[in-house]
Amino acid sequence: MNRIDQRFQDLKAAGKTAFIPYITAGDPTLAQTEEIVYALEAAGADIIEFGVPFSDPIGDGPVNQEAALRALKHNVSLRDVLALIKKIREKSQVAILIFTYYNPVLAFGLKAFAQAAEDAGADGVLCVDLPPEEADEYKAALDAHGLRTVFLMSPTSTDERIKIIAKQSSGFIYYVSRLGVTGEQSALAADLDQAVANIQKHTDTPVAVGFGISTPEQAKKVAGMAQGVVVGSAIVRMIGQLGESPETAVKVGAFVKSLADATKG
Repeated sequence: MNRIDQRFQDLKAAGKTAFIPYITAGDPTLAQTEEIVYALEAAGADIIEFGVPFSDPIGDGPVNQEAALRALKHNVSLRDVLALIKKIREKSQVAILIFTYYNPVLAFGLKAFAQAAEDAGADGVLCVDLPPEEADEYKAALDAHGLRTVFLMSPTSTDERIKIIAKQSSGFIYYVSRLGVTGEQSALAADLDQAVANIQKHTDTPVAVGFGISTPEQAKKVAGMAQGVVVGSAIVRMIGQLGESPETAVKVGAFVKSLADATKG
C-alpha cells in the first residue's frame, strides 16, 4: 500500500490525526535536509512535504520564498531532490510528498518525472499551480506509478469545485485555511471547522489543513477538525535562522515534536 494511504489508515484506526511538516529541499544544504528529515520522522512526522526550490514560487509567502532562494544558490534541482529522496529511502520509510510547481515537472517531462519519482521512493505529488480541471494527463501519469495526487482547496471553493478537486485528489486533500500565500498567523479562521465539515460531505478522502498554523495550540485545535495538520513556514523560518549550524536538525526536531505531540493529543 502507498505509504500516505497506509499512514492515514493506521492513524484512523488509532483515532489520531496526521502531522505533516513542510521543508524546502536543499535549505540550508542537501546534506542537512537529509538530517532534518530523519529528525522530523523521529519527532512524529507522519508525512513530510518536500518542497522543490523554484524561482517564482507565487503561492509561497516570504519565508518559503527565501528558503527556495537559499536552496537555488546551491543550484538544487528537481533531479537533486529526487536523488535525495532515493538516498533517504536507504534509511527511512516515512511517507514523502513532493511539493512543487508545474514548470519543473514539465521541463523534466511528465511521464519521465512520474517514473523517476516512483524510482526514488516518493509517495505523492502536490503540484501547487496546476488547476485540477487541467490535470487529467498529469493524474493519469502519476496514477500509473502509484503516486498520490494531492490538490489544494481554498475557502473560496464552491461545492461544484470541491467535487472536481475531490475527484482528482488521492492520498489527501490539502485545505488552505485562509486566502493568500503561505505564512504564520496569530489566529485561525473562525469558520474553519464548518469549512472542513462541508468538504467531508463530498468525499471520504482525508482532509489536511495548512497555511497559517504555527503553534502547538493551533495544531491541537485543527486536529479536532481534520485528519491532518500541515505546518510549514514556522519550521522553515527556524531552519533559516539556524542555517548551517550543526544543531539545526536537533533543534528543528525538538520544535516539531511539540507540534506533533499537540496534533496527536
